[in-house]
Amino acid sequence: MYIPKHFNINVEEVIYEFIEKYGFATLFSQHKGAPCATHLPLMLNKYENALYGHFARPNEQWKDAENQQILVVFQGPHCYISPSWYESMKAVPTWNYVSVHVYGQLEIIEDEKRIVDSLNDLVDKYELPGSPYNLDVVEPGFIEGMSKGIVAFRIKITKMEAKAKLSQNHSVERQKLIIEHLEKTSNQDNIQIASLMRKNLLK
Repeated sequence: MYIPKHFNINVEEVIYEFIEKYGFATLFSQHKGAPCATHLPLMLNKYENALYGHFARPNEQWKDAENQQILVVFQGPHCYISPSWYESMKAVPTWNYVSVHVYGQLEIIEDEKRIVDSLNDLVDKYELPGSPYNLDVVEPGFIEGMSKGIVAFRIKITKMEAKAKLSQNHSVERQKLIIEHLEKTSNQDNIQIASLMRKNLLK
């Protein structure tokens, strides 16, 4: 990923927090000699420095993804930035965004307990507090049948790149103008970018 120095995130804990917040990712690998991508939720295990997830078994990407270098992209909020918001029209439009690229080696998980544990972790993360749903209340035979329809995997992380393009290459005054305009909208991406820009100005 192209990362000018203004936009680089190199604090591991900050990158981990981003991955945990924006866990629905795109996993890229080579499949039958061509690029292939699958969109899926991934769980981070910080202590193992690894990601866990699963493919639908009919998705053939898993068949040759093992032992390749895998690229996983986590995309955060993003939005258009208009030059009309600046103090001068001598500018061009741009796009602000936050993104993390994770590289690693994928291994298929065969152990049934590890597969169920990874599914439990996913449910625990995304079910709302107080939800009556958990895998323990589902009939074991049903879970066993469903687990046969997936291929679980672990990605051992070898490298992470992270970029927060938040107009840091512009003056503080211009950044404040951008924030004001973004906060006037109801678009959630705009509001999240404005919030991240405000935090950045406080550093």
